[in-house]
Amino acid sequence: MSRKGTSGFARGMTRCLLRTLCVMLLSLLIAGPCLAVDPSEMLPDPALEARARAISRELRCVVCQNQSIDDSAAEVAHDMRRAVRERLAAGASDRAVTQFMVARYGDFVLLDPPFKARTLVLWLGAPALLLLAAAALWRAARRRPAMVAPAPLSEEERQRLAVILSEAKGSATESLVIPRGPLPAAQDDGRGR
Repeated sequence: MSRKGTSGFARGMTRCLLRTLCVMLLSLLIAGPCLAVDPSEMLPDPALEARARAISRELRCVVCQNQSIDDSAAEVAHDMRRAVRERLAAGASDRAVTQFMVARYGDFVLLDPPFKARTLVLWLGAPALLLLAAAALWRAARRRPAMVAPAPLSEEERQRLAVILSEAKGSATESLVIPRGPLPAAQDDGRGR
């Protein structure tokens, strides 16, 4: 078999493997939330189950913190989902179930907490930290000493540098030109560079 045919076969197998891996990863990502709610938790009435799922999507898992109890597989989320379903089966309204969960776990349990004095940290914590970090960076930048141009070389330092460079290059010192004072600024030649 030719070398060209072998590499084409290997490329085809690699592509096939990568596609399979991508499909498997996407399947796991999509199916992850579906695995959180056990079939044993589900209510027999589809209307009550739909209400329970809607409420569960609005409540935060107190362990996972940025996941709803509907998406979380934590044991606490399982207990919270069961409490929601028990209340709904007992005839409680959606609002009453949500209020029960807030009374039990606090406003933090809501994924979209109300804006009030007790939840200011939840609403303003991240922006406040961002502002503090920006202020600290600005202050650090202002404290940094300004860059000072180095002093020009003295006549003795120029002569010493000329000797060192001529020894290093092995060339005559006449061809070496060391400018006195600061370097001249670049001239604009009108080409727009």
